[in-house]
Amino acid sequence: MTFSSESIFFIGFAIFVGLVMAFDLGAFSKSTSHKVSFKEAGIWSAVWVSLAVGFFFFLRQYGYLIHDISDASHLETIKAQYYEKMKLPSDFGSALKVFQNSMAIDYLTGYLTEYSLSVDNIFVFILIFNSFGVREKFYKKVLVWGILGSIVLRFIFIFIGAALIQEFEWILYFFGGFLVYTGLKIFFNKEEEEENIEPAKHPIVKLASKVFNVYKRNVTDNFLIYHKGLKKWYITPLFLVMLVIAGTDVVFAVDSIPAIFSITKDPYIVFFSNVFAIMGLRSMFFFLSSIMGLFRYLPMGLGVLLTFIGAKMLLEHKLAAMGFTNSYSLLVIVGILAVSIGASILIPEKKAE
Repeated sequence: MTFSSESIFFIGFAIFVGLVMAFDLGAFSKSTSHKVSFKEAGIWSAVWVSLAVGFFFFLRQYGYLIHDISDASHLETIKAQYYEKMKLPSDFGSALKVFQNSMAIDYLTGYLTEYSLSVDNIFVFILIFNSFGVREKFYKKVLVWGILGSIVLRFIFIFIGAALIQEFEWILYFFGGFLVYTGLKIFFNKEEEEENIEPAKHPIVKLASKVFNVYKRNVTDNFLIYHKGLKKWYITPLFLVMLVIAGTDVVFAVDSIPAIFSITKDPYIVFFSNVFAIMGLRSMFFFLSSIMGLFRYLPMGLGVLLTFIGAKMLLEHKLAAMGFTNSYSLLVIVGILAVSIGASILIPEKKAE
């Protein structure tokens, strides 16, 4: 059996991410359950961001491996399928360089968009852990495995979405309108009160309780436990929390995945930007959860960000005619985030009387 460079690349990428995740989880240490310190979270956040940026430079040099591009005709086929508006020179070497640079910019813009939108997940994850009474030393394990499950589900959604867009391009306008609505809703409802989660009434908990035998309490940090007397396997409440985390992240993907499709229609680039952003979400949770209150204007910034991306989807052809590329989108996204974070730091919060 022979493998294409595309298959080898994906196998190598999966192994690489799996190894880094194993180190992150602490699979090679004596204990995988402990309270994550601010310092540890900061280090791992830096690691995942560095890997994501490193992948940007990798795409600029070896991006052809993703689609196994070996000649000019194959490059033209990929361009027609995912990058129809891209202008390439006639020389294959120069065309491949332009293609890889554009692919890398699309990836970086998508990664930054996804990573920014993941901030909303942190608020909800904190609420889930508090509602389910999860001890802090178990947060890390639940988040890693919950996020891993969400990556698998996102992979399915991304390639289904890509197939639908290829078949029905008008779906992009639907996505654009939805993102504009969501962005405006976030911006104008910034003072919305936090909802409470009742564990027993959560849809995922109710469904899992019908499918699996549920143990009434946690046994250390196990997701599964075997009852010798009844000779049955049970899932623990910690496993239920992990399912809720994965399901919640998929719900957030309803916003984020269409947002990245406004940047690129290449499902591989969408997937890679999602993987690096979501894998970095776990460490970002611990890094930002204790200082999240300092960035009170960030949710408003995310509302503006979604509105901009939705408008870009709706006006794609007009913006393309004006020469508005994803390099400009990257600058706009960075500017929105910088202004919202800067305003949070520079403008003091009014104290309630």
